Amino acid sequence: MNRTEMNLPELVRCVVDAHRQEPGPLLVVLQDIQDRLGYIDPDVVPLVAAELNLSRADVHGVVTFYRDFRSRPPGRTTVRVCRAEACRSVGAEDLLAGLEQTLGVRAGQTTPDGSVTLDQVFCLGNCALGPAAQVNGRLYGRLDRDRLAGMVQREAS
Repeated sequence: MNRTEMNLPELVRCVVDAHRQEPGPLLVVLQDIQDRLGYIDPDVVPLVAAELNLSRADVHGVVTFYRDFRSRPPGRTTVRVCRAEACRSVGAEDLLAGLEQTLGVRAGQTTPDGSVTLDQVFCLGNCALGPAAQVNGRLYGRLDRDRLAGMVQREAS
């Protein structure tokens, strides 16, 4: 469901009602909202806080602490490059630098045309097959600059 199908207060009430009985529902509420909108709209923070009887600071803190939450819509293609030690030892820094150069954005940014969001993570659990990355949620290993750039180009077109 996108933002135009339901206004934000209705969306937040619907999601909170679905998870209200769960212990400590904030994380699942935020995950559900992000699944529906693609990101956590800043206008959602006070609404969630009010519905769950939390402070805005508590909700904002969770949104900004966890890297999987976004405050802006992602690009149509999302790329997450692992920068944990195992992947770094086999070329992850070069992989990320190559993609930043190819896309013209740094990790944490979206291309101006909205086609690709480039993120970094600090473990994808694919240590034996590093360097690793996710493209639109699919995990790939033993990547090099050319292979990853080609995958991103195919996904983004």
